[in-house]
Amino acid sequence: MSRAGPALLAAAIAAQAFLAAAAWSQSTAPAAPPAQAAPAASSSGAAPSADAAPSQTTAGPKPPSRSFHGLDLGMDRDSAIAALEKDPIFTYDGPEDLSLLPSPNQSLIEVSGLSFVRRGYFQFYEGKLWVMILELNPEKVDHYSVYTSLVAKYGEPLLLNPQESRWEDKQTRMALERPLTLRFMDMEVYAKVKEAANAKESVQELDRQGFLKGL
Repeated sequence: MSRAGPALLAAAIAAQAFLAAAAWSQSTAPAAPPAQAAPAASSSGAAPSADAAPSQTTAGPKPPSRSFHGLDLGMDRDSAIAALEKDPIFTYDGPEDLSLLPSPNQSLIEVSGLSFVRRGYFQFYEGKLWVMILELNPEKVDHYSVYTSLVAKYGEPLLLNPQESRWEDKQTRMALERPLTLRFMDMEVYAKVKEAANAKESVQELDRQGFLKGL
């Protein structure tokens, strides 16, 4: 049976969901401030002092996102699989999309996408999601539109160069990479993985020095 009909329907649903949830669906036009009523005079006829006026605060940019379409950095693998199975923007085909990585305690789920996302990569460390990589579809969305929408929601990037725009805090790194890829990373897990890699390199270097001394 042809899958064209269900695929087109899934793509239409995915487009609506993507525009509703992704960062670049946010409007960049600032909301008009509400009109302020004139201060009422006191019973003595004197207007209230400026010190009595309530303070107003403006919300700043949000921290880098840790989520995309119900997939959250830090969630366990079974929960991530359940989210992929429910989301019409991805086509999760089952265990064949899951592979183990050469690095210890790491695994990867690679799925095809529909409409705005061409492909998704979800990397796990000790069973927890710590990297999400989304290859976006240049026929549906362009780099400039994604960048300006991210700036509107998260502020100016911490790092900006021809290869990537990066938003980062102590917990999360979010990057828009060229040509058109979104990456989300858990920085606490990144530190653990980096430390383990450095320790492995140190052991290998000690083994190398020991071998050379024994010649």
